[in-house]
Amino acid sequence: MCDTCVVLSNATRHGEAFFAKNSDREPNEAQYLTVIPAQDYQAGEKLRCTYIEIPQVNHTYQVLLSKPYWMWGAEMGANEYGVVIGNEAIFTKVPAKKEPGLTGMDYLRLALERSGTALEALKTITSLLEQYGQSGNCSAEHGLYYHNSFLITDGKEAYVLETVDKMWIAKKINDFYAISNAPSITTEWDMVSDDLIAFACEHKWCQNTSSFNFAQAYSDFLFTKFSQGCERRCYVMDLLEVHRDKIDLSLMKQILRSHQLHPQDSYPDRTLTAWNVCMHAAPGPIRNSQSVASLITQYRKDGIIHWTTGTSAPCLSVFKPVWLSSGLPDIGPQPDHHFDENCLWWQHERVHRSVLRDFPTRHMLLEPAIADLEKQFQKMVDDLKTSDEQSRFKFTKSAFAMEKEQYSNWLSLLEQTPHQHRNAFYYNKYWQNNNRKAGITV
Repeated sequence: MCDTCVVLSNATRHGEAFFAKNSDREPNEAQYLTVIPAQDYQAGEKLRCTYIEIPQVNHTYQVLLSKPYWMWGAEMGANEYGVVIGNEAIFTKVPAKKEPGLTGMDYLRLALERSGTALEALKTITSLLEQYGQSGNCSAEHGLYYHNSFLITDGKEAYVLETVDKMWIAKKINDFYAISNAPSITTEWDMVSDDLIAFACEHKWCQNTSSFNFAQAYSDFLFTKFSQGCERRCYVMDLLEVHRDKIDLSLMKQILRSHQLHPQDSYPDRTLTAWNVCMHAAPGPIRNSQSVASLITQYRKDGIIHWTTGTSAPCLSVFKPVWLSSGLPDIGPQPDHHFDENCLWWQHERVHRSVLRDFPTRHMLLEPAIADLEKQFQKMVDDLKTSDEQSRFKFTKSAFAMEKEQYSNWLSLLEQTPHQHRNAFYYNKYWQNNNRKAGITV
């Protein structure tokens, strides 16, 4: 489960635009950052996506992706033209298909590689969707099948696109918008596939076009209710409305790090059902995923900066700046579902899982250090306004190194702090099992 939001420049403090997303997946489903260069292809070449092949285009654009280790597609990403996309799982009355096909993450990467504007990205997804549909398992360890919604922006325009099998509906965003794990478009839209409304009328989910409400007609009650997607989306939308015209980078970080929808999540072992924007997994079928990676894109007047974590738990991670034009430095090997002491995601995961042993106490210990690093990065970014690409590349490399240098200090600090909270036994058992599977010692 995930949360994504976009804010256009007319609603922000400094005339910037923003995109922000947390990707929620299973605890050992490591995610990694990668830059794929622009490439040319010969006519007739095929492209292997996660499960199936489709025709390749003649040219693909350079992309920055944050992607689960095992799939071709991505949870979120950006391209060289400033198009940024995030997707969400949504559950509808139309069962998601299980046979191998194109997944929502595949569509996200396809759109980034093939589209120069937000509107082009929307059209790329919908044209392919009408041809191939969407299907296939979206989980590394379990069976998880769903339809998808997308937030798409290029900093100037933004769209929300929501899909059901081969059908779709889309709306242009005026100021800001948030999506979560529930259909969000209701009675207002700008584009719709030919058969979406007719299909709903045929199944008696609405009476006619004038009474059509997409979310009401198509939303699945059970999965939508227990994912708490409507509540999380409303929380983010309310927060953006309260801060309208004052929205800045600090607020976007605050949103992705938020536990405020369910404050009892300060004790993540005490609830098995409560979801927050910043998620920490717990045992059981309802809340078995965590925020494994985060991305904020900042459209500044002097260029586009992608603030990335490359690690789980945004409340315990440092957002580091990446300029796609200058590239991504070597941040270590690509992770998989087993612990690797040389891998950035797993190095940070030792910190994260150590904090979970006494979250209420240990979480607060790291907040000052994280804030200090981000303050340093912000000052350095401001000083780099007119710098060349080589300087930006060196700074990105330095930012990742500065964070990694802190991990051993943070682990020592955590271990030296006496426990003040004892986790529920089933919660400890759950994490012991995850750690055993991954081969990680905490």
